[in-house]
Amino acid sequence: MINEWDLTETNLHRIAKRRYEVAVIPTGAIEAHNRHLPQGQDFRHTTEIARQSCQLAFDKCQSVICLPTIPYGVDCNLMAYPLTIHVSQANLDAMLRDIITSLKNHGIRKIVLLNGHGGNDFGAFIRQIQTDLDVHVFLCNWWTAGIDRYEEIFDAPDDHAGELETSLALALYPGLVELESACNGKPKDFRFEALRKGWVKTSRDFNKLNDHCAVGDPSKATAEKGKKYLDLVTKRISTFLTELAQSPIDENFPMTP
Repeated sequence: MINEWDLTETNLHRIAKRRYEVAVIPTGAIEAHNRHLPQGQDFRHTTEIARQSCQLAFDKCQSVICLPTIPYGVDCNLMAYPLTIHVSQANLDAMLRDIITSLKNHGIRKIVLLNGHGGNDFGAFIRQIQTDLDVHVFLCNWWTAGIDRYEEIFDAPDDHAGELETSLALALYPGLVELESACNGKPKDFRFEALRKGWVKTSRDFNKLNDHCAVGDPSKATAEKGKKYLDLVTKRISTFLTELAQSPIDENFPMTP
């Protein structure tokens, strides 16, 4: 069966007969995730979340298209770990600008960036491109889509390569998870109270946190927890995609009349 919501599977014969309202562009990264998760963790789980969300939405509105995931992200602060692949935010923004310009040329003006990597920062890009082009761009950092129910599913706070990401990996691709190699994910803390409290921000050099590129304990991760969170976020994201596809672009969009 051809998935008409997947740009890499559908074809000109089918595309020419369909009107797509929303395009989803997943973005990831290639980087270390503790010692037990695959280097492509962000790429892999973001791809799967995008695919499941788009399929659920397409079943309801038949006007959502999922583009291939951009695999590389902003990883300059993880370059101490072997085979981390870094692209600058400027280059990432430039690629997205070209993709979105192409989509607009084909009549798609509602674009969702489904981001799976915390180092990617698209806020300024979205403000600028919506000023420059007649498009509407929305950002979803997928891991925040179910954050209000995080404590119902997981046991401990998480940041990078801990319980959440390990649980997702166990649910999606357990053959790539080597839990016996995992370290505890305990990082060093900031020396300044302002940074610890969060009212001053900086970029973390992951190599100074610990020697295994992790912030979060993976020991209590299970496939069941991963499946619960996956179901929660894909349902919520698909609902947004459906509502977005079905909402006309008028003079007030995306605000209420």
